[in-house]
Amino acid sequence: MSDFSGHVPGSRQYRRLLVGLFFGGVATFAQLYATQAVLPQLASDLRIDPATAALTVSASTLGLAVAVLPWSVVADRVGRVPAMAFGVISATVLGATAPLASDVAVLLTLRLLEGLALGAIPAVALAYLSEEVDVRHVAAAAGSYIAGTTVGGLSGRLVSGPIGEVAGWRWGVASVILLCAVSAVIFLTLVPRARGFVPGRTRTMPGPTVVARVMVNLRAPVQLTLYAQGFLLMGAFVAVYNYLGFHLTAPPFSLAPAVVTLLFIAYLAGTVSSPRAGALAVRIGRYPVLVGSIVITAAGAALMSVPVTVVVVVGLVVFTAGFFAAHAVASGWTPVAAEPQARAQASSLYYLGYYGGSSLFGWLLGLIFTGSGWVWFMVTVIGMCAVAGALARAALRARDQA
Repeated sequence: MSDFSGHVPGSRQYRRLLVGLFFGGVATFAQLYATQAVLPQLASDLRIDPATAALTVSASTLGLAVAVLPWSVVADRVGRVPAMAFGVISATVLGATAPLASDVAVLLTLRLLEGLALGAIPAVALAYLSEEVDVRHVAAAAGSYIAGTTVGGLSGRLVSGPIGEVAGWRWGVASVILLCAVSAVIFLTLVPRARGFVPGRTRTMPGPTVVARVMVNLRAPVQLTLYAQGFLLMGAFVAVYNYLGFHLTAPPFSLAPAVVTLLFIAYLAGTVSSPRAGALAVRIGRYPVLVGSIVITAAGAALMSVPVTVVVVVGLVVFTAGFFAAHAVASGWTPVAAEPQARAQASSLYYLGYYGGSSLFGWLLGLIFTGSGWVWFMVTVIGMCAVAGALARAALRARDQA
């Protein structure tokens, strides 16, 4: 293992790794959002209110957020690939049982357990990348993985929605799980065994404790700043997608709900921007690409403040592209900048902040939207981008080659 310096572009193993993790991202994030597009049908079938129905999404994201740090510990013990394999298989089995739930309590329990299992992929994937890919190409490889997460998030909504409208929410969710099962098989078939990491159970010398690996990250200003990027930017991103539909179905737009649902296609902007941001970071450095992506995100938010439908849609595409580019750079930078023995914990803490921001700001900015209107809502989003950029400038500029 001492002679292994990482897979490089052009090699068969590098291609297998990128394609495998792409489908791992699809398998994870399609399941995570599988119920979002069928919430009205779900609420009607189970005789529950919309807020309770929406908990089926919150339960899975909560489970993922809680699980990422424990999964990093498991991965350090048993190995990166076995941990991811167990997680994605378990999640797919649990996801297949969710459409069979007879009441909301059972469904929420299954969705929570599904989220706990899904945490294995985001908790481990980027640490695995940082150890298996040549350090000069980690940013580009991370971008390809993030592209898979965008495809997964989009497909989970677009596959379940039309099928659910015709055949009911259970068949809508089941169709997503079928997609995820196929993606999981591709992931498990292609992803190479780890060569740049030795599981804790096979080491001859004990490594630092889990608490020590967590604390070394929490004491590092660079790591805390990267976690803040995920916390602030993901919080802004989820809030925009949560409340944009309310904005566009009201005057002066008065768009039909079916038309608003199609705006999820803007996720494809992230599919394009994330690998390109990673590749650009390899050439010119992570810091300028991260800050430039934050500026693009804020510019998209500013465009969405204009009360013209076409301008709002263009703004959404720009906003989405900027967010996923920033996320690709920040998430890929996190394990590279961490101590070698604490990389899995570094990635897990990033995703803890990432989904923590989603949970907090996805709710909190709704109070601003309801109380002060769309313009002040967007001013807050732009302000969050500004804070993320200022933190990056303060702590990351000098660590661009970390």
